[in-house]
Formats: sequence, C-alpha cells, structure tokens
Amino acid sequence: MRRKTQTAAKPFRRAALGFFALMALLAPASFAAANPPIEDSVIVLEGATSAEGIAAGEGTTFYAGDLALGDIYRGDVSKGTASLFFDVPEGRAAVGMHADLRHELLFVAGGATGQGYVYETDEPETEAVYQLTNLANSFINDVTVTTEGAWFTNSGHPELYFVPVGKDGEPGSVETLALSGPAAQIAGAFNLNGIAVAADGETLIVAHSGLGALFTVDPRTGASAMIEGVSVPNVDGIVVEGNEVWAVQNFINQVSRIQLTDGLGSGAVVDVITSDHFATPTTAALFDNTLAVVNAKFATLPQTQFEVVLVSAR
Repeated sequence: MRRKTQTAAKPFRRAALGFFALMALLAPASFAAANPPIEDSVIVLEGATSAEGIAAGEGTTFYAGDLALGDIYRGDVSKGTASLFFDVPEGRAAVGMHADLRHELLFVAGGATGQGYVYETDEPETEAVYQLTNLANSFINDVTVTTEGAWFTNSGHPELYFVPVGKDGEPGSVETLALSGPAAQIAGAFNLNGIAVAADGETLIVAHSGLGALFTVDPRTGASAMIEGVSVPNVDGIVVEGNEVWAVQNFINQVSRIQLTDGLGSGAVVDVITSDHFATPTTAALFDNTLAVVNAKFATLPQTQFEVVLVSAR
C-alpha cells in the first residue's frame, strides 16, 4: 500500500449551497433545440445527493462523484451498475475527476474548498490532499492527467495547478502556473472549467465557460491561444481523443463533438449529441463509441436522484 498523506479539509456545505444557487440563477429561460434524441440508457448513482464529475477507469469501469459530499461512486458502463465506493471524510467535495491508470490513482477537484484530492482506484483510500490555493473566489473545477502528473483548473482565477507523479506513483509538491493570453480573461462567475490533454501529449486544451470557447495552453509557459471556429456556449467538461473534442454544454443540455485541425489552431462542430435524459449534464467519459455523461440537474434542484447517461459518441 502506498504512503498516505492528508491535510485538514475546511467545511464545504455552505459553499456548495451557494454554488447550487448561483448555477440555478445562470440557467437560461429555455433550452436550445438540437439533433433528435438518441436511444440511450441511464445508470443511477443510488444514494447520491448531487453529482458533477466522472472519470474512465480500467476497461468499462467508471468513477463518479457526489458534488456536495465528495463521496466517490464506482460503476460499470457495460453492466449498467454503480454503487458507493468511498465515503470520504466530511468537508470534501467532488467536482471534475480523472484517473491515472498507470499508477492506480484518482485525481478529484475540490471546488470551493480550494483543494485537490488523490484517491486510490483499487481501494477506498486517500493518497493525498492538496490545498491548491487559498485565493478568495476560487473554485477548483476540473482535472486531467498527463504522463507527468495532474493539472487542475480554477474557475475563479486564470491559473492552473500541477501535481507531479513520480515513476513510483508518489504525488509530489503542487506547482502553480499563471496563464497569459485570451484564456486568462475573467468573463463571468465561471471561467476556466474543463481540461484535457491534446493528442500531442504536450499541449493542454481548456474550456472557458464565461467565453463559451476552447483554448490551447502551453504547460511550460502558460501561454494560451483560442481554438478558432468553435463556439460552445455553457461549456463545462471536455473529453479529447485524437483530434476530436466532446464539449459538454450544461444548461443547453447537449454535447458538441468538435473536429480539430492538426495544428489545433481551429476546429468545427461536426455533431451535436442530445438525449431526453440529459438534465444539466456537466462532464463526460469516453468508452470506445459510448459517452458516459453525468447529470448535475443544476437547473431543477433540489433533486433526489442523480445519474449517468449513456449515449452514442458518434
């Protein structure tokens, strides 16, 4: 078993309630129409009080989180099942997440706590807790994993946080990267949001909710550039495979599939995925030709059930 490190988490309940209220206020009066719904299915996160993030695990395994409580669920898209995996200590949150399959680690963004969490994927154990920032108005929203470590976004400030992972699987000390260029704009209550690694492995792609746009980021310098030709209002989490991007657009209940050019400088929306089951979807995970999408239901809170919706990715 790996060495465990942990720091105290500050209370999250009040911040979570404020977040839910803000998201409800940001909901548009009506939803945009898109392609006809796809035949799909739903996996219920039994007992969850809220939801937001999802990560692909080994094979058809996925991990999803209870946003307000921070608890982690584990499920299987082929079996259509999910159950509570880790009842985490009080005071944590679970927003975006990403699994490091090589080191059997699950990285989870901690929202208004300013924290990032590292859990083990094979057993319900905490590997590490990071206080990524103490800046006011911070919201650690999403995370992605590279061959060198994990990158977290902050929706309140134009900076990213990097947690390196050694060859032995041990997480290292957190580093802060200030962004420059267009992705550094503060344009609303939520700015930097979803994050993923481009196919070249050396470039990050970030979603900016306030601008409804995608940007590339150089992880060495923090320099950013807009991906031209792509408009994604209400963009939240993103998934990248090759030159394809799936952008979840929460309050308009759709996922846009985007084809990027080889240089990543521009792209075009080639498909819009909808479902009758979408209810303010926030993040997604890709399993071959299946997209697993989490319903956060921000537009219709309070709710007593939260679920993962399975749709065709193409």
